[in-house]
Amino acid sequence: MRKIELTAFDLAHRFLGVVERPGKKDNPFNQWCVSPCVDATEDTPDEVPWCSAFLNGICWMLDLPRSKSVRARSWLLVSQTADPHFAQVGFDVVILKRGANQPDASVLAAPGHVGLFAGREETNIVVLGGNQSDAVSVEKFSMSRVLGVRRIRD
Repeated sequence: MRKIELTAFDLAHRFLGVVERPGKKDNPFNQWCVSPCVDATEDTPDEVPWCSAFLNGICWMLDLPRSKSVRARSWLLVSQTADPHFAQVGFDVVILKRGANQPDASVLAAPGHVGLFAGREETNIVVLGGNQSDAVSVEKFSMSRVLGVRRIRD
């Protein structure tokens, strides 16, 4: 039997364009992503930051290590540390500061953002993630915002 190789990046890429729904109706996919997170409820609306929930959903589908939390910085505790300068597309997770004047990676309870490494361009890191402009998308962030990179598979 042939073995199918599918990375977290490959699977997440299939969801590009999934958006949150404004108002009282929530996107069922976003709601499902929140469900394996221990610090959320099935009634959590899709307007809340859902980047970590999206990544938890992708990792759950592939039986990969996951944070089980809706907090982006919770990913700083998952699996092995990887050097941001040698990050690889596939299974590397990028954890970023959200907003100005945010604390370093030692503070897990601060705002953050998380997604999958998608590349580098000059002084930017490219991330495929959920809740980027209220959708699953690929966006650039300044390398100065990187708190850490975690490799969720060898």
